[in-house]
Amino acid sequence: MSTRFRNLIFLKDVLMLALTAFGGPQSHLAHFQKILVDRKRYLTENDLLELNALCQVLPGPTSTQTLTAIGYKMGGPNLAYVTLFVWMMPAVIIMTATGILVSSFEAKEISLEFTRFIQPMAVGFVSYAAYTISLKSVVTKAGIFIMVLSAVAAYFIRNPFVFPVILLLAGLLTAFKYKAHEKEEKQKWDIPWRNLFLWLGVLVFAAVLGGFTKKNPDLLPVRLFENFYRNGSLAFGGGQSLTPMLHTEFVRFAKPLPGETERRPYLDNEEFLTGYAVAQSVPGPVFSFSSYIGVLSMRKSGITGQLIGAFICAAGIFLPGTFLIFFMIRVWDTLKKYRPIKASLEGITAANAGLVASAAIVLFQPLDNTVLNFGFTIGTFCLLSFTKSPSWLIVISGLILGLVI
Repeated sequence: MSTRFRNLIFLKDVLMLALTAFGGPQSHLAHFQKILVDRKRYLTENDLLELNALCQVLPGPTSTQTLTAIGYKMGGPNLAYVTLFVWMMPAVIIMTATGILVSSFEAKEISLEFTRFIQPMAVGFVSYAAYTISLKSVVTKAGIFIMVLSAVAAYFIRNPFVFPVILLLAGLLTAFKYKAHEKEEKQKWDIPWRNLFLWLGVLVFAAVLGGFTKKNPDLLPVRLFENFYRNGSLAFGGGQSLTPMLHTEFVRFAKPLPGETERRPYLDNEEFLTGYAVAQSVPGPVFSFSSYIGVLSMRKSGITGQLIGAFICAAGIFLPGTFLIFFMIRVWDTLKKYRPIKASLEGITAANAGLVASAAIVLFQPLDNTVLNFGFTIGTFCLLSFTKSPSWLIVISGLILGLVI
């Protein structure tokens, strides 16, 4: 079989995964194992687990980076970029259509009351994410302390820049425990810096450009790209970790447009939660939620502007993780032998669990304190914890109940 033909077959399998892989990063790994390892043998199980472990310590969408890294190993950067595109597009299209639908309903003053149960259910999804992350990554007393402290700090210091500071400090705290890890023989450094410089260069350029255009409402797409590229560069732990960052910037801390005297968020809390719940129920990467936010942020610019917003936000959120995995896949074998690096991961993952737990509380607060809201939040959490009910079925059930009741 020629390499080109094999790559086309691989991309067909990636498309199948994009259409059928529900359930987030943990579930995605099982799908990758079944199709890419067991059925097609593109790589071994050990290779898959090692790539996934590498992606878990990087900011960005874990399952997306894992799949992109597989494409990189099979055919270099060109195949990796096509792999990324094929994997993300179905979910991005669905979330873009959802955003346009929600925007259209509001413009025509059609009630979105039938989505009222989706919002507390979204809080249940976030709560379950915090629960599962803490179970898997918080296993020491120091980790529990860091998780609680991070949650409290994120709750009371409501500023988007608090998230990277918390993650950095948490990693530094546990880096001092490096003596608990065994020494490994270190290899000579041979670092290809190009992709790291590309990631950093785009980050700095977007930040500078965003600063110059912040007073011009017509250049909102530039600021959207900067925002999502920055958040995509800081979100450890996948789409669940991205949630508190986006909520902080787009719902609670959105700045007023020129000429306005009060803050006006790009999205209200109900719109945000509705989109997040839908993102949990579609196959593919949860980071596709970005395209939904892009549509609603550009709702005043018509359908063309909304499509531009969806594309800009999706590109912004997915590119940094791609640049970083291109860099890290070449240096990881050397880097992981350093004990402080290994030790710092304990603090980073514990802080990440705390940030997601804080997000669950913040997301629920704007909702009415009714028995139904509490019931749907707790019920969603229990369904995810104690049954094998797929996310999409839970969300569809919530929509049907909203129409019936």
